Amino acid sequence: MGKNKKLKRKIKSLKGKLKARTVAKPTVSPLAPKSFPDLPIIRGARFATAGADVRYKGRTDVMLAELTPGSVIAGTFTRSATRAASVLDAEAKIAGDGNEGAAILVNSGNANAFTGAAGVDSVSSICAGVAQALGLPASRIFTASTGVIGEPLPHERITTALGELVESLSDDALPDAARAIMTTDTFPKGASASVDIGGAPVQIAGIAKGSGMIAPDMATMLVYIFTDARIARTALQAIVSRQCDASFNCITVDSDTSTSDMLLVAATGQSEAPLIEDASSPEGKAFSEALGNVMLELAHQVVRDGEGATKFVEIAVSGARSDADARRVAFAIANSPLVKTAVAGEDPNWGRIVMAVGKSGAEADRDRLSIRFGPHLVAYQGQVAPSYSEDVGAAYMKNEEIVIGVDLRLGVGAATVWTCDLTNRYIEINADYRS
Repeated sequence: MGKNKKLKRKIKSLKGKLKARTVAKPTVSPLAPKSFPDLPIIRGARFATAGADVRYKGRTDVMLAELTPGSVIAGTFTRSATRAASVLDAEAKIAGDGNEGAAILVNSGNANAFTGAAGVDSVSSICAGVAQALGLPASRIFTASTGVIGEPLPHERITTALGELVESLSDDALPDAARAIMTTDTFPKGASASVDIGGAPVQIAGIAKGSGMIAPDMATMLVYIFTDARIARTALQAIVSRQCDASFNCITVDSDTSTSDMLLVAATGQSEAPLIEDASSPEGKAFSEALGNVMLELAHQVVRDGEGATKFVEIAVSGARSDADARRVAFAIANSPLVKTAVAGEDPNWGRIVMAVGKSGAEADRDRLSIRFGPHLVAYQGQVAPSYSEDVGAAYMKNEEIVIGVDLRLGVGAATVWTCDLTNRYIEINADYRS
């Protein structure tokens, strides 16, 4: 009888521990778009997905993109000192020409980061496999991995799936690719644009993944954009770098920069539009604006899918001594756990914004500072605004989309960044990420 009691107590204890460890199944972020967008066909690009059981069974976790000969690729990469083997490999290859075509292979579930020589071998094996399967040089194969850091990548599962991937390549499978590269994402991310260049249409379509570990230092997590534009690689790289700074480098979820951040933009040259050789030409500017819109929309979707997010927050700083100072202030506010938890709790605690401005390291004058919640003036010239009502502030904070405005009134420097709130769900997701 005593043994039975002990066994029952042990079972009860184990059930309690299991219950404590159980995290609710991921639900789609309340900030997600209503539906995945219709993405245009990009001539010269084909896509395929497969389930290789890299980490999770019963889902697609590998995507392959094949690019026609003549395609050029530009990109930006994380500046993390511990970047993954695939990032280092892609950085070394990015400047090559596209005479032979190219391919991109991405897996989810395992980041192949901090895996030493084994990680390098995995990248080499995958590149060799894709090269052989598509008849391309290995120097034109770009790989990326996202997921858990520090675990060897079972790359043979990926190379085994190459036959299936090549056989199923299709020009309309980009939406499937968006789903295959997800990890803790709650929805696939896609965006597109069409722009007239010299009287002919140019199509742009992109996908992204990212939900946590978001504080980009180049781009964010994994982003792949495809276009049929005819454009010189140097011009494309200049445009991509500039637009990255205005989009992906202006978002943050949790202030953490990934080891695996990568953004690639591939131009197949299949449009009838004239060749863009100069990023500053009228044609280059028109293309840049359209590409920038796609990049900003994808960046916003990453924030809207921030782990546990319930609020999408824009922080607009003006009147700084310089744009750099404005950026420091904006990110100090966006990354402050005190500000983010106040937003989650729908608390109009503007004192925390004052705190973040002061700690930012940017030049500031307390008696010139003003703060707004949306259209509502909260603080002015170093104190609460006479017209401000706490009830009005509290009502505004109930919105899903919030704008925090800060005017330093010192100069003409300005910056806008985007972030989300910090909730208990973020802790739950990341406490059990490897379980």
